[in-house]
This record gives sequence, C-alpha cells and structure tokens, in this order.
Amino acid sequence: MKSYRFSKKYDKAYAKRIGHNVKLDAKIEQQLALFVAGQRDYPLKDHALTGKLEGKRAFSITGDIRVIYIETAEAIIFIDIGTHNQVHGE
Repeated sequence: MKSYRFSKKYDKAYAKRIGHNVKLDAKIEQQLALFVAGQRDYPLKDHALTGKLEGKRAFSITGDIRVIYIETAEAIIFIDIGTHNQVHGE
C-alpha cells in the first residue's frame, strides 16, 4: 500500500472550507478511509481530470465536495478539497 500525505494547499483549503462543519468532517474521514483501503468506484467515483487539472485525479466526498490528488510511484498526495467550483475554478 502506498503512503499518503496532505499538501499545504489541502490543509489550508480544508481549514477554510470544511473545518467548521462537523458532519462534513465525519463524511470526509469515512470517504478517505475507503480511498486509502483501495476503494475507487462507488461511492467515491474516482476519475481522471482534464483541462488545466490534467494529470490529477478526483474523488467525491458528497455530491459536490471532492478531493483532488496526484499519485506518484511512492505516494498519494491530496492537494485540494472543496466544491466542484472551488477546486476547478481556481
């Protein structure tokens, strides 16, 4: 199993967009646990990104909240979290 880590950008986005929402925080923990265990299809809907985010991947936390990540040979790096518009619009 690959190691994983959270980038500084992810940590900042999490604190700003999610940190105050206890229910959403619990859902994130649940979905991250599925992801780390190897789950990629439903309910995560993991998929490759295109356009300016090409080379990165995303998976769903809720209908609109998603996590953007990159995968290297050694690790998975979570790089952003937020709504579709927040993570794709910046």
